[in-house]
Amino acid sequence: MVSLAAATAAVVALVTPTHAVGPIGEPGGTLAMPLHDAVQVLPVAEEERAGYQRTSFKHWVDADRDGCSTRNEVLKAEAFLTPEQAAGCKLSGGEWYSPYDNVYIGAPGGLDIDHLVPLAEAWDSGAFAWAAKEREDYANDLGDDRSLIAVSARSNRSKADQDPAQWLPPHEAYRCQYLTDWVATKMRWQLAVDEVERDILDEGTADCPNVPVKITFAR
Repeated sequence: MVSLAAATAAVVALVTPTHAVGPIGEPGGTLAMPLHDAVQVLPVAEEERAGYQRTSFKHWVDADRDGCSTRNEVLKAEAFLTPEQAAGCKLSGGEWYSPYDNVYIGAPGGLDIDHLVPLAEAWDSGAFAWAAKEREDYANDLGDDRSLIAVSARSNRSKADQDPAQWLPPHEAYRCQYLTDWVATKMRWQLAVDEVERDILDEGTADCPNVPVKITFAR
């Protein structure tokens, strides 16, 4: 399998030589390339589910030790009506929009925090080889607002651990954004795609705006 770093570097040299900053595929390196090119540089590999356990990805942690877990940090960041915060970072009230199914939710308990690329999918796509700390960082990624998203519990549980070949948001107007963010997250974490997933991404984004996909590599 050709690494994402190598594949991306080759395409960057052809399409966006002025938009890469820092080492490609190394933490902190940044990149911007058109969506359709980004799909093409994702490395293709068979998935590997053997050994997967959800507990291999420690979450939700309080990385900055401010008393709020990753879940609550996402809820606070994505609320368009700010919830009240009590001791222990207990949230109440507030209002959120769930783009997966185009619904508004008025209580934190009605929301799940979705890993846009599910934990099992990340494992299948390369995280099986990561150290435990890398998996923890992935599961609690607040460094890119595309990685974690507050959505209705119903839509998140409908999605489960499926990739875009198996599940797309029922709200069709959001699908281009979803696929773009999926590509961005896979690139950020240097995760592979399987052949069916790659085909679906290629077909699904064909009619989407060919917007720049901006990445800051996490690993």
